Amino acid sequence: MNSTQPTWYSAEDTVERASPRIARRLIERALLDGFDPATDPGRINIPAGAGHLLIMPSTLGDWVGTKVASVAPGNPDKGLPRIQATYVLLDAETLTTAALMDGSALTTLRTPAVSAVAADKLAAPDAAQLTVFGTGPQALAHIVAFADIRELSRITVVGRNPGKVGSVVDETAKLGLPVEAGRAEDIAEADIVVCATSAAEPLFDGAGVKGGACVVAMGSHETGRRELDSGLMGRSQVVVEDAAAALREAGDVVMAVDDGALAAGKLVTLRDVVTGAVARRDDRPNVFKGVGMSWQDLAVAVGVIEADFQ
Repeated sequence: MNSTQPTWYSAEDTVERASPRIARRLIERALLDGFDPATDPGRINIPAGAGHLLIMPSTLGDWVGTKVASVAPGNPDKGLPRIQATYVLLDAETLTTAALMDGSALTTLRTPAVSAVAADKLAAPDAAQLTVFGTGPQALAHIVAFADIRELSRITVVGRNPGKVGSVVDETAKLGLPVEAGRAEDIAEADIVVCATSAAEPLFDGAGVKGGACVVAMGSHETGRRELDSGLMGRSQVVVEDAAAALREAGDVVMAVDDGALAAGKLVTLRDVVTGAVARRDDRPNVFKGVGMSWQDLAVAVGVIEADFQ
């Protein structure tokens, strides 16, 4: 690696060097190696231009990194992505920039990787039916990640736009997975439910989720938006990346606490689940609510440049 010129990793380079399986292992390894997400700096939100910037710094061992993401609500009307991002990776000893990466590709990798780490511990060992809400890139990415941790016999995709649902179904079918368009009522039979939408209101009646099921919600990090209702949050074991981050950014958690359905002190951390300090529940749903944290990007970014990780 050139000591003066950082290496650029395109979206294609990033995906090629860190598969969904490797990304999942990198996230899990960080937690098993003793990293505590509670020490991670909070996401910094700064108004800028026609939108705002999100700054996400972190330190893991020999590496320091930060993601700079721009959010421009008007971009889709201009044919541009609403969210764009670049990742800067530095060595911790000298703070010299070692690499620059496509931050959007990194996000697409690490978000389902975190969800899969959680679901691998929270879903039943024989979980076979998956229902996915959402039709964006994260919906397909979660299907791929979850198919790597469980042998899925039925996948249903639920969305508002039939055409977009059909696109996700087609792409999933190309992977040789059993998939079909679904409806919200599919949650009653689902062993795993994934919510990957931009919804501001609950996607379904949480009373329909069966005991022992795993529900993953990762569509928002805003306190005024949620995908899951307070009833489901209140009767579930709720797992979060970090309690402080969830109470600061997770609308599903914040509104359930405000409604009196969920006690903040009952939140379980992903670290405790991964290390085995807390086990999944068979008698109630197991919810994982993720908001995305800086350390996750860094863990996967390190794996991109250390592509020999197995």
